[in-house]
Amino acid sequence: MIRQIRHTAAFCLVLLVALLVNAGRIQVVDADSLDDNPANRRQTVARFEQRRGDILVGGKAVTGSVDTGEQLRFERTYADGPLYAPVTGYASQTYGTTLLENAEDSLLTGTNPLLAPLPFWNDVTRGRQPGGRVATTVRASMQRAAFDGLAGRRGAVAAIQPSSGRILALVSSPSYNPEQLSGTGPAVTAAWTALTGAEAQPMLNRAIRQTYPPGSAFKIVTAAAALDAGVVTDVDAPTSVPDPYVLPGTTTTLPNEVDGCDRASLAFAITFSCNSVMAGLGVKVGAADMLDTVEKFGFNDTGIRIPSGVAASNFDTEMSDDQLALSSIGQFDTRATPLQMAMVASAVANGGDLRRPYLVDRTTSADGDPVSRTAERTYRQVMDPSTARRVRQLMVDVVEEGTGTNAGIDGATVGGKTGTAQHGIGNAGVPYAWFIAWAQADDAGEPAVAVAVVVEDAEADRSDISGGGDAAPIARAVMEAALAE
Repeated sequence: MIRQIRHTAAFCLVLLVALLVNAGRIQVVDADSLDDNPANRRQTVARFEQRRGDILVGGKAVTGSVDTGEQLRFERTYADGPLYAPVTGYASQTYGTTLLENAEDSLLTGTNPLLAPLPFWNDVTRGRQPGGRVATTVRASMQRAAFDGLAGRRGAVAAIQPSSGRILALVSSPSYNPEQLSGTGPAVTAAWTALTGAEAQPMLNRAIRQTYPPGSAFKIVTAAAALDAGVVTDVDAPTSVPDPYVLPGTTTTLPNEVDGCDRASLAFAITFSCNSVMAGLGVKVGAADMLDTVEKFGFNDTGIRIPSGVAASNFDTEMSDDQLALSSIGQFDTRATPLQMAMVASAVANGGDLRRPYLVDRTTSADGDPVSRTAERTYRQVMDPSTARRVRQLMVDVVEEGTGTNAGIDGATVGGKTGTAQHGIGNAGVPYAWFIAWAQADDAGEPAVAVAVVVEDAEADRSDISGGGDAAPIARAVMEAALAE
């Protein structure tokens, strides 16, 4: 009898050890795979069982959370959803997250290790802290000015503080209310179907995710390249580029919209937007030096994040001379996001020092304790400071006496450049109206803002569509808001 008890006890001990070993394997080895198993809803339930942290504009929350009392308990809400959708993105229990809601998800949901009281605290407890807060660099008045300026037309606005790289406004139009995608159920599904199927693509972030031919706004880049390469040493001296200008290796003549472009100076060519002169100068600079300058501005960079990813703007790396001529006036395969063109204006305004753009100023815990702060950094020294001074004056001339007079502001120095970009098969599409600019108050030591505006569907006769007529007034409103602060 005693021997039987010993055998039974030994067998139970073996079972206990086996149980502990298996429990340890599940806890340590299989934990991650079980967490990621789609059939396991514990992660999803835990994700929504507490309030999500807020995204702030000017210190005020533009997001919130509502307690539904359901299994996926807290749903996201948005104040002025369409206005800030290109900044916040959406946080949906059905369709995931985008933009800042995605880039800062771990902080907003409280799983970021930096929120924990001790290192590895969340890993040990498998818990989460109260959701943190994300303070953006956006200024409400400028965001509103850009949004109202577009007035529902297809287009985008990006504005940057040149001295720091802070993104002051980021608007895409038409927009949508991300609150429509919060939660679950037929209403959310119907909203998703309607938004993703809409011809106007309201969920497309045109400011950072859409590239356009920049047209004549790109001539500022070509002017910087020509000056830095020494192709032009005197902006007021005649160039040797004739009008009509025949694209190299072809019989195609490049037209101008104005008279007086024959062998015109760089100053005249920028002020009145001569295609022939800028195309000819681009060819004289050469593909290698043009590419070097263009990439310093940020073109062809697939790694720009603000912290959301930004679509790469394009300037071809291999081209024939006729293609280079067209690329030098923002046509052929040259394409840019509005943020990229705001970076162009920002670099000129800041003496050639292009600051890396960023959208998040700082993050904090739910109690306001600092978690992180974005450091201001130089992206690249794009051009020589003396070149920047001369290009600045060229842009001022555009606003004071050229194609950009609609952007002038009393009490401030404004530099700008218009653009009207042809596109579509046989250039049959409605031209895109561009305007890039910067503004400096007369009593200020540095420019307050650099801005880029593109309007896809300008409401005007085709012959009247221009960056100066359609986009410049929007840029002026944004710059006035910046100067007023």
